[in-house]
Amino acid sequence: MAILERIYETAKQARKTIVLSEGWDERVATAASRAVKDGLCDIILIGRPPDTVALPGEIEVIQPDESGHLAAFADSYADQRKHKNLTVEQARRDMATPLGFSAMMVRQGLADGTVGGAVHTTADTVRAALQIVGRAANASLVSSFFLMILPGDPKRIAIFSDCALVSSPGAEQLAQIALASGSSFEMLTAEKARIAMLCYSTLGSAHTEEVKKVRRATALVRELDPDVMVEGEIQFDAAYHPETADKKASGSSLQGDANVFIFPDLHAGNIGYKIAHRVGGAEAIGPILQGLAAPANDLSRGCSIDDIYAMLAVTAVQANNG
Repeated sequence: MAILERIYETAKQARKTIVLSEGWDERVATAASRAVKDGLCDIILIGRPPDTVALPGEIEVIQPDESGHLAAFADSYADQRKHKNLTVEQARRDMATPLGFSAMMVRQGLADGTVGGAVHTTADTVRAALQIVGRAANASLVSSFFLMILPGDPKRIAIFSDCALVSSPGAEQLAQIALASGSSFEMLTAEKARIAMLCYSTLGSAHTEEVKKVRRATALVRELDPDVMVEGEIQFDAAYHPETADKKASGSSLQGDANVFIFPDLHAGNIGYKIAHRVGGAEAIGPILQGLAAPANDLSRGCSIDDIYAMLAVTAVQANNG
């Protein structure tokens, strides 16, 4: 079974409730309808869907400014942000927005996860997740990854991280991103994570400060989790291609078969996943956030119905393992 199909089956078994913050978008409403009909998850839509989409009766549609939850959400958010001197009036305005209302539904336990970003920017979508849903108690960092379905073999899937959130991670942050991404890979695929700490150098071929940062991060990963399979610093081809690994990194435990690729900074990660997607033909699902108290994920504004459907499944699986 292809790994993405396995994720769909896991989501169906979990049957979580996901709130979609942009119900008026035709793609979002269509994906929601399909998800409920397939039994993928239960859906709450924020905003009235277009008349062109026939929704199953099980889908709840909410207008935030008409909801009976709005006052309680505003009080809760004002209290949550009192250190920022947020007034109840300001909190009410924030909670009346689709992203704010959706995130607070998750925080209050009225939904298991939320997905947005088909209309809103990544900055707005992630800000709502960080400020309202908040960081998990056991997480020192919130980061992101893309689930990459590699061309030519639907059974081969990889994580690219961080491609959307942490701009210039130091060695400690890079190590946390690697550990979180490895856990996310194993949770989604039920396979062992094999982590490559990417760099332009392979195992000592260069000695600049950028290389030393990746080397330190790799050592920290091993220190924090001695059982993890990780290699670094390593070039992408030596981490991905067995024949190249034999020549450049013959002693590597990965042997050219990495499935979690940790980029040294956001420039590299964002460029890398887009090249793999647009030039290489990989399917890119994300950005998926990790380290939050509950799942809250982002979509590209150019997303398709299939992209939204896949993100609903990933969010449901995350919620099932929260």
